[in-house]
Amino acid sequence: MTGFLDGKRLLITGVITEQSLGFGVAKYAQEQGAEVVLTGFGRMSLVERIAKKLPTPAPVIELDATDPEQLAGLEAKVREHVDGIDGVLHAIAYAPPSALGGNFLNTPWEDVATALQVSTFSYKALAMACLPLMGNGGSIVGLTFDASQAWPVYDWMGVAKAGLESANRYLARDLGPKGIRVNLVSAGPQRTMAAKSIPGFEAFEEAWTTRAPLGWSLTDSEPVAKACAALLSDLFPATSGEILHVDGGFHAVGVERTEK
Repeated sequence: MTGFLDGKRLLITGVITEQSLGFGVAKYAQEQGAEVVLTGFGRMSLVERIAKKLPTPAPVIELDATDPEQLAGLEAKVREHVDGIDGVLHAIAYAPPSALGGNFLNTPWEDVATALQVSTFSYKALAMACLPLMGNGGSIVGLTFDASQAWPVYDWMGVAKAGLESANRYLARDLGPKGIRVNLVSAGPQRTMAAKSIPGFEAFEEAWTTRAPLGWSLTDSEPVAKACAALLSDLFPATSGEILHVDGGFHAVGVERTEK
């Protein structure tokens, strides 16, 4: 049997643990027939160990998305495993502790700059590094968290995500003529390692599990994985610059539900 990603070659970033959204995307993509290459940063031995837990163990490439030399060398490293890629998942974000947790007014520029470089500018940087690998067009998908409003404790990461959503539109504009679609998936909260680093993240968990019209699981990454896989496939050939919400419908609900 074949899946809707049969024959696709995908580069997946952001895998650290089995709870990582990137891992969920990689797993589901393989189940749908894709060939997957992972990138890792920092804890390479951990990423390599996690890569072996996929249905088909995947090769891992070290990539610091803020390092120009590593970005310049990405094409050659990827070609050691596949002769090109049809899609890439950007699942990269980080903000220093001072940029989160209610410290918005006091965060120094140096920490804000780090958050913006890692969480926003890296989207464009990764896209450009992958461009030579996407000769026949393809799809770039990034992960965001709804930046249309100010959230408690999210602070400068919220600003970075707003920048990411804007960058998504500009990349869609500039890469469209090359046949490359660029879209974001706005995911509801998940109990990932990144989420655990946000002080007060429990407020998000409580809100989503009680208010999302469709309900929301904090530990099931499959809904997000399926959405990312669909956007990485050929199922959306004329969709670009879009933000697809996969959050149980939470973004559409302005007030708390009441039972009738």
